[in-house]
Amino acid sequence: MESRNPAFRDDSFRRQLQDRPSPQQLQDMYNAPSYAPPAPPTFRPMTLDDVIVRGFLTLGMLVVTAALAWVLVPTKLAMPVLVISVLAELGIGLYISFARKANAPLVMTFAAVYGVAVGIISHTYNDYYNGIVFQAVIGTALAFAAMLTVHSLKIIRVTPKFVRFVSAAGLALVGLMLINLVVQLFGHGAGIGIRDGGNPLAYVFSAVAILVGCFFLLLDFDEIEKGVRYGAPEKFAWYCAFGLVLSLVWIYLEILRLLSYFSGRD
Repeated sequence: MESRNPAFRDDSFRRQLQDRPSPQQLQDMYNAPSYAPPAPPTFRPMTLDDVIVRGFLTLGMLVVTAALAWVLVPTKLAMPVLVISVLAELGIGLYISFARKANAPLVMTFAAVYGVAVGIISHTYNDYYNGIVFQAVIGTALAFAAMLTVHSLKIIRVTPKFVRFVSAAGLALVGLMLINLVVQLFGHGAGIGIRDGGNPLAYVFSAVAILVGCFFLLLDFDEIEKGVRYGAPEKFAWYCAFGLVLSLVWIYLEILRLLSYFSGRD
C-alpha cells in the first residue's frame, strides 16, 4: 500500500533511503584512520652527491673559460674584455645571490664569464711574477681542505652570530675595495693603501680577506649540510655550487695578490 506521507511518496527521498550506507560500510568508515597520510614530496631531495657533481661542473666551466681567455685574448684587448666579463659576472652573481634562483643555465653562465675575468687576471699576474698562479692554486686547495677539516671536526661552529659576523666582514672588505678604487680614479694612485704592495696595510688587508673567504667556505659547508638534512629540493644544489665557487675564487684572487707582494718581478 502506498503511504499517505508525502515525504515517502517523493522520489528523491526514496532514493536517499536506498543510497544510505549499509552496516558494513558504516563499520569500515569507523575503522578508517582519522588522519590522511602525508602526500609524497613533489621533488627529489638534494643529496651531497648532487652538490659535488654540480660543484665540479661549475668549477670545470670556470677553469675551461679561464684557460681559453689566457690563451686567446690578446694583450691589447685584455682590459676591455676584462671589464665586460666583470660587469656580466657581477650582474648574474647579484641576481643569483639576492633572488636565490639558481639553475644550470644561470650558474654555468656565471662560471663562464667569471672564468674569462679570472683567466685574464691570472695571465697578467703570471707575466709579472712567473709561477705565481700555480702557487695560488695550491694555496687555494690547501685552504679548502683546511676549512673542510675544520667543519667536519666542528672546530668552528656556524651559529647565527658567526653568520652575521662573516657577512658584515665581507661587506666591509668590499666597501673598502670600492673606496680604494674611487680614490685611485680621482688621482691618488695608491688609493688608501690597501692594495699597495709597499704599504704594510696591504699585507694585513689581503690576509684578512683570505681569512674571511675561508669563513665563507664554512658558511657554504653549513648550508650544504642543512640542505641535505632538511630535504631541500635538488635544484638547490646549483645554488650551493655557486656559493662554493664564489668563495674559492675569492680566496684564490686574494692569495694571488698576497703572493705578489713577496715575489720579485720578472
